Amino acid sequence: MSELTRAVVAGAPADVLARLPLPAEYEAAHLRIEDVDLFSGAAERDVRRTIHVGPVPMPELAPDEVLVAVMASALNYNTVWSAKFEPIPSFTFLRHYAKQGGWAARHDQPFHVLGSDAAGVVVRTGSGVRGTRVGDHVVVATAHVDDQDPVTHHDGMLGAEQRAWGFETNYGGLAEFAVVRASQVLPKAPHLSWEEAACSPLCAGTAYRMLISERGANMRQGDVVLIWGAAGGLGGYAVQLVRNGGGIPVGVVSSDAKAAVARRLGCELVVDRRDIGEISADPETAVKAGKRLGQIIRQEIGEDPHIVFEHVGRETFGVSVFVAGRGGTIVTCGSSTGYQHTFDNRYLWMRLKKVIGSHGANLYEQRQMNRLIQRGRIAPMLSEVYPLRAVGDAARSLQQNTHTGKVGVLCAAPATGLGVTDPDLRARLGRDRVAPLMAA
Repeated sequence: MSELTRAVVAGAPADVLARLPLPAEYEAAHLRIEDVDLFSGAAERDVRRTIHVGPVPMPELAPDEVLVAVMASALNYNTVWSAKFEPIPSFTFLRHYAKQGGWAARHDQPFHVLGSDAAGVVVRTGSGVRGTRVGDHVVVATAHVDDQDPVTHHDGMLGAEQRAWGFETNYGGLAEFAVVRASQVLPKAPHLSWEEAACSPLCAGTAYRMLISERGANMRQGDVVLIWGAAGGLGGYAVQLVRNGGGIPVGVVSSDAKAAVARRLGCELVVDRRDIGEISADPETAVKAGKRLGQIIRQEIGEDPHIVFEHVGRETFGVSVFVAGRGGTIVTCGSSTGYQHTFDNRYLWMRLKKVIGSHGANLYEQRQMNRLIQRGRIAPMLSEVYPLRAVGDAARSLQQNTHTGKVGVLCAAPATGLGVTDPDLRARLGRDRVAPLMAA
């Protein structure tokens, strides 16, 4: 740990942080380009073999960037994709970005620092940064956008150069330091610890755009919303948003333990996947499973889903298309079980359903979601915490789907529970509304 990091951990004031020198290297979870062909011909792609934790060189800061001393981060499935080098090696993203030249060229390195979530303390600001200062406690929004693209000013997620930070860019959040654009920085909720705050931005923002934003499903009060993986990180935020917005959350889970979590978060109905029977990408099998799922939902809720919150992909997409009610919406942000979707199109076109693609969240949507978190209206989905040295094991738990909620990673923070600057709000909210999965 560098002298600067030790000062941050000790709570040194901003003027002290500004004077301390930046280290030449810092600890980071990263991939190495020489490992790209490691899994060639292998039946199993164990991400623990490719995620390394060790020193990487400190990059120079661009005028529109800030350097954050990362107290804690969190795992997302894009780290699993990166470490498997699927569907393509993330070094391809870095090379493509570097072709812009200028500051982008720094990202093309023989290493890739991973991580698309972070909470920490600003220790440096670029010469063009306004509104963010050394010493600020912040969380990092995931969308890395080009503010010189006109489309970005309509919706940051539509810009041709929009990227997922820490996945399609270098110097991500699973590290002692992280480089982020000033347009990614949001104030950390003062009642949360570092690890609680770090676990929300990517998944919570994604869920907000999918469900609440006019660019997503635009959920209304009374809407029945079917949520796959309702006890996971993404699904858990979806359940809370639906419940808070007057909707009726229906969760699908894969175990008794996850069913208990989904109920705890507020699902009015929880369906165990084992009660649906076989689920697969085969359209006929999907229709059969959809009929069983639809019957359960109508029997318990009284109507078909208005919205299906879809991120599982190939395995469940056909069921999602079938089970959505007439005129309903399937909103999708990912495909953790595969990208090639097959479904019986009759149930889409003849019943006037819609499929909406959604990716991340723009800064305004992230700010709106961050406001809900700051006010204690949305609880972090943190379920367990690993040290940075064990990030490979943490990623493996995502790869094998043995986790619940969000998996946090301590980076510079020496212990859990640090970083709370509003203990009164935390006490008023109570543990169940601050960290419901940790309280379970």
